[in-house]
This record gives sequence, C-alpha cells and structure tokens, in this order.
Amino acid sequence: MDARHARPFDSIESAHEFVALLSEQVEAAMKETQGHSDRANAEGNQRRVEALDVALLKMNQLSTHMQKSRRILNDLRTLRRLLFQERG
Repeated sequence: MDARHARPFDSIESAHEFVALLSEQVEAAMKETQGHSDRANAEGNQRRVEALDVALLKMNQLSTHMQKSRRILNDLRTLRRLLFQERG
C-alpha cells in the first residue's frame, strides 16, 4: 500500500507516532487546564476549580495510559525485530 492510501495504524510505527502526538496534546491540554484552574481559584470560583480538578485527574489518567501504550508499542517493535532477525 502506498503512502497516499496508508491508514493511521497500518504499522506499529504509525500507531506509535499517533500515540506520541496524542501524548503531546494531552500534556498541552493539562497545562492549559491548570492555568484555568489557577485563575478560577484566584477568583474564588470553587465549583469551577473542582470541575477543572476532575478534568485534570482524567487527563492525567489518559497521559498515564498513553505512556503505557508507547512502552507496549516499543516492546512490540522490539519483538518484531527479534523475530524477523531470527527468521532471516
């Protein structure tokens, strides 16, 4: 399949790249959300602070899952390389 028709997860490498990009976006969203939380806290808007804290908790969970996914994909790439070298 040529690059024009490649799907995002045609290979372990493309899946790894996607997860890496998603991880970067999650980290950026966490920083932005923390800023909103800091401003809401300074304004005394406790309900908003609590809601933003829940959002930060969920983004942190997602970030942890992305890190684990990257490690798993790295393991799979390594295993694939070892298997193909053993065959060759």
